[in-house]
Amino acid sequence: MARKEYAFYPGCSSQLRASAANYLTSTNSICKTLDIRMTAIPDWNCCGASISYAGGGELSRLVMNARNFALSENHLPGQDIVATCAACWLGAREAKHKLETDAQLLADANEALQEAGLNYSGKTKVRHMVEVLIEDFGYAELARPVVKPLAGIKFAGYVGCQTNRPFGIAGESFENPKYLDRLIETVGGEAAAGYEQKVTCCGGALAFSETEKSLKQIKEIVESAYDHGADMIVTPCALCQANVEVYQSEVNKKYGTKLAMPVTYYSQLMTVAYGGTAKEAGLGGHIIQPAKLQEAANNPTPGKQ
Repeated sequence: MARKEYAFYPGCSSQLRASAANYLTSTNSICKTLDIRMTAIPDWNCCGASISYAGGGELSRLVMNARNFALSENHLPGQDIVATCAACWLGAREAKHKLETDAQLLADANEALQEAGLNYSGKTKVRHMVEVLIEDFGYAELARPVVKPLAGIKFAGYVGCQTNRPFGIAGESFENPKYLDRLIETVGGEAAAGYEQKVTCCGGALAFSETEKSLKQIKEIVESAYDHGADMIVTPCALCQANVEVYQSEVNKKYGTKLAMPVTYYSQLMTVAYGGTAKEAGLGGHIIQPAKLQEAANNPTPGKQ
């Protein structure tokens, strides 16, 4: 039996062969080290994320999430649902809040779920992976498996907006959350102090609909990381990672800049610090290669032959 067990909601991006597959790879690696068992919710469906706001209607979006909750209750009773994707976590948290505070919405959702033979009790807890790491383990415990401290690497902790508002991480400031900086320091890295873009939105879906606005925001996010001497950006959000990494080339075309800042996940930092290989950390899945983190992964682990 694992030390901790959770119902895992991969979401569309953080699954095998999806856009954030390297996030899943590195998350699986740290779960192995920390003795965490993450069991995927059987037959889970898309949470709806931002696309459902465009025309699907509130109830359909709530039912999509409630179906996942009900499946989790049926197949993995008593286990908290954990998401790695910030958009999935935010959408699920919002759905949970609305369903548990509006009896009529819950009744309507369950009426729809009856068509699939399901019922949601309204009690499922939904958490982001960083909540699990911080609340169920704590920084001191997360530091114990570190065998290869990331000394000499400076990271700009880019929290983004979805894991920050309106729910956020318990006890953290909305304006200046510190948990990502503390995770960086826990694995021996240096957090870029005063990184003022840490909670700026990357533009999200605006990258498609209003590209110019999104590119301006990404430019500011990356340039601030350079200004603070960061070697790379680290984030807990799959959409932030994709936008800020992928669109740097478009920023360069538009503004004549030469941005090439790697954007990584906190789980990749932890995997390398725990002695994992570059493959186990999913470091091969980047457009802008995180060279310093790859170098750290390829260096021999102290005490190992």
